[in-house]
Amino acid sequence: MKNFLLSIAIATIFLSACTSNPNQKTVQDTALAKKSAVHASSSPINEVINTYLQLKNALATDNDQAAAAAGQTLKTAVEKITPSALNPAQSKIFNEIADDLKEHGEHIGANAGNIKHQREHFEMLSQEIYELAKADGKSGQKLYYDHCPMYNNKKGGNWISETKEIKNPYLGKEMVSCGSIKEELN
Repeated sequence: MKNFLLSIAIATIFLSACTSNPNQKTVQDTALAKKSAVHASSSPINEVINTYLQLKNALATDNDQAAAAAGQTLKTAVEKITPSALNPAQSKIFNEIADDLKEHGEHIGANAGNIKHQREHFEMLSQEIYELAKADGKSGQKLYYDHCPMYNNKKGGNWISETKEIKNPYLGKEMVSCGSIKEELN
């Protein structure tokens, strides 16, 4: 009888151990997803680029308030970067443009209600972000270098986007799809 009860107990433990726990799998999957996200965004430059993309999207929808918030966040993200944590190419570019990035972020952040001024700073900021994205090269995120021929009295303007779909930050809702992809990055 003892052997029989012992056999049932062992069989129960064995079957319980072999049965997969759906909650455990979900926890493991979540942990793996977080680890992948951390790996994909491991470049210190990614926070700056992602904040720039938020700014671009705010301007594309004519949302000067969200653009101002993104401008302030961009300035803070730039201030967090330690150049020594970057590879030599990134560090060289970052050191050349860091002050300009902060200045543009500050101006955009301080000019809610003046979207024209925000867009002027965004144009200059976009060239610097382009240089930074090119130097990064390993962000793991596909980016597009876009061009609007109509901006600034047909002088044109460029920007970085995370999608192939054109969402023009210079002309906003007035001509949101005006532009074309000049280059694919990363």
